[in-house]
Amino acid sequence: MNEKSITVSKTMRYFSIGDPDKANTLIYVLHGYGQLASYFIKSFIDIDEDSYIIAPEGMHRFYLNGTSGRVGASWMTKEARELDIAENTINLDALNFQITNKYSFKKKIIIGFSQGGATAARWFYNGNSNAKNLILWASIFPPDIKINRFINKNNIGVNYFILGRKDPFFIEANSNEIINEYKKNNFLILRYDGEHKIEKTILKKILNKL
Repeated sequence: MNEKSITVSKTMRYFSIGDPDKANTLIYVLHGYGQLASYFIKSFIDIDEDSYIIAPEGMHRFYLNGTSGRVGASWMTKEARELDIAENTINLDALNFQITNKYSFKKKIIIGFSQGGATAARWFYNGNSNAKNLILWASIFPPDIKINRFINKNNIGVNYFILGRKDPFFIEANSNEIINEYKKNNFLILRYDGEHKIEKTILKKILNKL
């Protein structure tokens, strides 16, 4: 059996909050596994009046339970993983090119939550986002990123890793190992008494510092 592939055109949808003509900051927010961008972006309402917020949606949509009912999306699975990783970056680059060609922003930030964190990191380090800051929330840093090589040739700002102490997907032993890895890559660490979700109060504090 021979596996082959062809490149085809596919539409990626996204949702937004704010007025791009008035905003000084562009913020991309990448959702977690099984979420839809239309629901995920609601976590960022009233985060920053001076920002234009865009939530792209992963290209893999599926029923969360069985063959009907609620639908979720993901960025990739273990099947054809490398192809999805490459195409995610290409698609996000295309979105960013379209937005920044039409509007002008003084600052650009990428936020990745859960599964979206790995996609956000790959885009930030390997793509053409030209973002200054990366915020990863409750996510594993992808081991394929050559971060030191990137830092040596790019002028990047402060990056954050955020994790709730009650997050059911991160047990304490694993959390310490993951946090140490982020520290090695010069991320600032923020822990809080919360679960596996975006906490507006925490995020506002960080955005005010960037």
